[in-house]
Amino acid sequence: MAFIKEESEDVKIEETFTVKEEDLQEQTDPIVLKEETHQWNEMEEKHQDMTTDEKPTLTEKTSSQGRPRKSKSRCNVSCKQSRKSFSQKPNLDVHMRVHTREKPYNCEQCGKSFGQKQSFKIHMRIHTGERPYTCQQCGQSFYHAGNFAVHRRIHTGERPYTCQQCGQSFYTGGNLAVHMRIHTGEKPYSCIQCGKSFKQNGTLKVHMRSHTGERPYTCQLCGKSFYTTGNFAQHMRIHTGERPYTCQQCGKSFYQSANLAAHMRIHTGEKPYSCPQCGKSFKQNSNLEAHIKTHNRERSITCTQCKKSFAQKQDLEIHMRIHTGEKPYTCTECGKGFTCKGTLKHHMISHTGEKPFACAQCGKSFTTKASLTIHMNGHTGTIVFTCDQCGKTLTRKDSIKRHMKTHSGEDPFRCSECGKSFKHKRSLNTHMKLHNGEQSPQK
Repeated sequence: MAFIKEESEDVKIEETFTVKEEDLQEQTDPIVLKEETHQWNEMEEKHQDMTTDEKPTLTEKTSSQGRPRKSKSRCNVSCKQSRKSFSQKPNLDVHMRVHTREKPYNCEQCGKSFGQKQSFKIHMRIHTGERPYTCQQCGQSFYHAGNFAVHRRIHTGERPYTCQQCGQSFYTGGNLAVHMRIHTGEKPYSCIQCGKSFKQNGTLKVHMRSHTGERPYTCQLCGKSFYTTGNFAQHMRIHTGERPYTCQQCGKSFYQSANLAAHMRIHTGEKPYSCPQCGKSFKQNSNLEAHIKTHNRERSITCTQCKKSFAQKQDLEIHMRIHTGEKPYTCTECGKGFTCKGTLKHHMISHTGEKPFACAQCGKSFTTKASLTIHMNGHTGTIVFTCDQCGKTLTRKDSIKRHMKTHSGEDPFRCSECGKSFKHKRSLNTHMKLHNGEQSPQK
């Protein structure tokens, strides 16, 4: 199965394509497949010869004395285009159809044509439903002797085709040929509409659905349709609630392995995606793509109420909720509403008590990344602000406002009981304990 992202707004994964064994012709190169199919057809002809009731005939003529005569030397004919040799001219004639593309055998049911009679016979099993090759180990049946031979390698573990560059092994020569394109960079299948190229014909077929709009896989529960079986399988986990990928550090589970991989960067702090213009790094490629737009696009979209500008229309739409008061994201625990999905996610931590951001040096955990960054400045001694009045340096951004109040003389925290003012909130909290009788006044 192919697996495609649809769980996280931040995570975006390109569609991939895999096929079942029965559809090996979808996965392998057509040129490679023709060579393999020819071999498979020979295998099938041999199999049919072995299963007939006819008695074998002598291939060598004998003399009256019973001694074998020497047979005439076989005719050796070669294809001028591929230099392949054949023992008989009729075999060469059949082979030439590969080059001439002649397909004299036509299926009356679906109109498909074939160059070889044996290929036509195998094709007809699709319509008749005949599957003459059955695996004795698992009971799976096959139309084609070649597919059956490949299937048996799953049980035996045989992978006879090995890549000389990386050592990876494969069940079929066709799969090895497709794999080699990773090393060569060859992408022989091109989209006639947009020019995008692909390594596999099956991937091109899936891509074409983005142009045609075809979505052949439909969910019977909600009616949503998908381009690939992989997307469909991922979607079904939303209905079943299955989350097979679990983080070993915090126990959080995910629908997809790629979501788990992205999540693990929270614990490791890895930021593999860097902006080539400013060097800023991101945990996810989608976040980098959104960031690059801030460099490439002018802030041409302006809020009519406060004149703030934005690069993207969706950013303006989120911003407008500040003015309209719209809060479409509601906490299921306490009913509090939020303008952004990310703010709701952060709020939910107050209910779960989760602290996913851990300091690598001392192990202390925090609910937000910003809190961890502030904390890390304390370890590294990073100076984020220097006071221009007294020269004091600060390592925390949230300390700047509090420090500046010492110069302005502002006392923003006022006691509602007696009117006394304080520069710091914690000083007001300590003072309030006197009114509540929780603390005795100092003498």
